[in-house]
Amino acid sequence: MSDAPEMKVLSLNHVAIHVSDVARSVEFYSHVLRLTPLARPAFSFPGAWFALGPGQELHLIGDEQYPSQQPHRGNHFALLVEDAPGWLAHLHGCGLTKTWIKTRPDGALQIFLADPDGHFVELCTMPIV
Repeated sequence: MSDAPEMKVLSLNHVAIHVSDVARSVEFYSHVLRLTPLARPAFSFPGAWFALGPGQELHLIGDEQYPSQQPHRGNHFALLVEDAPGWLAHLHGCGLTKTWIKTRPDGALQIFLADPDGHFVELCTMPIV
C-alpha cells in the first residue's frame, strides 16, 4: 500500500474509433443511433465528436487506411437503452437487418450491430434483478 490518494475511475469518458469516411459515419451515428454532435477541437485530421451521455463521448477519427473489421465480441462500445424492442424496430426501419441479439447471464439483453466501417456497437438493457 502506498500513501498516494485513492484513485477511482468515475465513468466512461470517451471511446475513439477510426473511420474511413467521416461524413458517412456522422450520418450513421446521428441518424441511426441518434447521438448528439459535439463541438470538436481543430485537430489537423478529420473527425467528429458525439455525446454518449453525461460526460461521455464518442470520437470519430478519419483514417482511410485503418482496418475496420472486428468481431462483435472484440472491440466495441456499449450504450445502455431502456426499450430494446423499440430500438430493434428502429434499426430494422433504417435498413439494418444484420443484428445479433443475445441475453447475458444476468438477463440483460444485448443487440449488436456494425457501423459503416464494421465497428461493433452494443445496445444493452439493465440486468434483470
